[in-house]
Amino acid sequence: MNRRIFCLTTAAALVGLPLTSRAETLHATLYKNPDCSCCDGYAAYLRENGFAVDVKPTNDLAQISLNAGIPENLQGCHTMFIDGYVVDGHVPVKTIRKLLTERPAIAGITLPGMPTGSPGMVGQKRGPFTIYAVAKDGTAPTVFATE
Repeated sequence: MNRRIFCLTTAAALVGLPLTSRAETLHATLYKNPDCSCCDGYAAYLRENGFAVDVKPTNDLAQISLNAGIPENLQGCHTMFIDGYVVDGHVPVKTIRKLLTERPAIAGITLPGMPTGSPGMVGQKRGPFTIYAVAKDGTAPTVFATE
């Protein structure tokens, strides 16, 4: 097969692939408390999984989360914005990719608190994580995924 035919065949095959199958860098902005080191660990985890992460220390994290639609009782320890969604807390990459692939009509997702063994946190995972979907209209959160 000559190079021209190979290139045309490869290009045609790539056009049919969904965006998530292509090697693309996902850009995210992560807001965190300036004194929190687990958030830096989470950013490193994201980078290891192909994300470009801009970390912004802030003392207004709770307000940023509220403004993004995350109820106070479901907030994590950092708030990230990616491709039109908010991702709050130590949400695993698999669930973020599910969000970005399915593109539901929600504000975003959250893993409340700082669960032991979650990405960026130390210790052994003690059970499944419940990740909640938060609506744009303020209706009650629902379970988006368990992991």
